[in-house]
Amino acid sequence: MKFQEIKNNIYYCGLNDCERKIFDELIPLEHGTSYNSYFVKGSEKNAIIDTMYPPKIDEYLKNLSDNNVDKVDYIVANHGEQDHSGAIPALLEKYPEAKVVTNPKVAANIKSMLHVPVERIIEIADGQEISLGDKTLKFIFAPGVHWPDTMFTYIKEDNVICTCDFLGAHYVFSDVFAVKSDELTNSAKRYYAEIMMPFRAMCRRYVDKIRSMNVDMILPSHGPVHANPDYILSLYEKWTDEEPDNLVVLPYVSMYESTKAMIDYLAEKLEQKGIPTFKFDIVSDDLGDYAMHIVDAATIVLGTSMVLAGPHPASVNAAYLTALLRPKAKFAALIGSYGWGGNLFGQIGETLKPLNLDVVGTLQVKGKPTALEFDKLEDLAEDIYHRHKSIGLL
Repeated sequence: MKFQEIKNNIYYCGLNDCERKIFDELIPLEHGTSYNSYFVKGSEKNAIIDTMYPPKIDEYLKNLSDNNVDKVDYIVANHGEQDHSGAIPALLEKYPEAKVVTNPKVAANIKSMLHVPVERIIEIADGQEISLGDKTLKFIFAPGVHWPDTMFTYIKEDNVICTCDFLGAHYVFSDVFAVKSDELTNSAKRYYAEIMMPFRAMCRRYVDKIRSMNVDMILPSHGPVHANPDYILSLYEKWTDEEPDNLVVLPYVSMYESTKAMIDYLAEKLEQKGIPTFKFDIVSDDLGDYAMHIVDAATIVLGTSMVLAGPHPASVNAAYLTALLRPKAKFAALIGSYGWGGNLFGQIGETLKPLNLDVVGTLQVKGKPTALEFDKLEDLAEDIYHRHKSIGLL
């Protein structure tokens, strides 16, 4: 699907990218992604809201030409990242009368990143409006979901809001309208976990704002259009609240199976106590799955082997990523195995410190765990059980 009417002369003119396997050189893509752009045809003027990822520019321009988009007055840039703003220079060349409408922070970004001439930019203020004749674009600044420059564009007469990255999903589709499914829910959750979760409080603020507006449709810049806004808003209300689920996530790296044996044993004991677990091999599993599961987890148990005199680098990376994503987890534990000695947990503990997790316990084992150390793991499972019970999860 390349060009489809969404509502009353508002058209989808974005593109799917089924071949892209990783985003920002960090995030694995299960289903590729889409780069959403919207053409709004007014009675007097026309606007494009968000543009295109640079490798897709030629296909994007052809799409506009093939669908007779021959006049564009405004190019609205809701966000400066190039998966949304990358086609601005090409559009300014194609439509010489067009001006970029954006906020001062995006303006600064596209001047430096895309060398957009200052005379082609109209800077607007929060709440400012621009008329297209029978349609009015209202701009709502939304810093922190997920860059400081992000804003939304609300099309007043049609009660439709373009939310850029917010409320999106890395997902491809043939019909632009979202169809509720487990696959789409999981894609939206992975997207939230990897991109939006560090800004959970801001996300909740703008979920509440959009909920209060009672919009008819939500038009994100990745993933399908939500003609039923309650679907995505309800998911975000759950993900952004402060209450975790009764879940323990156990990321680990194990060089000689000793740490894995500890993780497996602890997970088994937790399951026996009615606490669901998710084990994650840091080296071989998909980091997106880890991010998605820590959205809900009450406890994170990180397991590691020793390399030289410190924790395995992969476990340090996992701790760093966890701290960056800032989940709502309340508790943590650290377990691991070493050979000849060193500081197994110091760097990991310091890395996780900004999360203010209540550390339930640590267990460092030389070589393979013994019966005594398995007993200590059983005690740790009991301690985690009581922590979960103390906050009403059991």
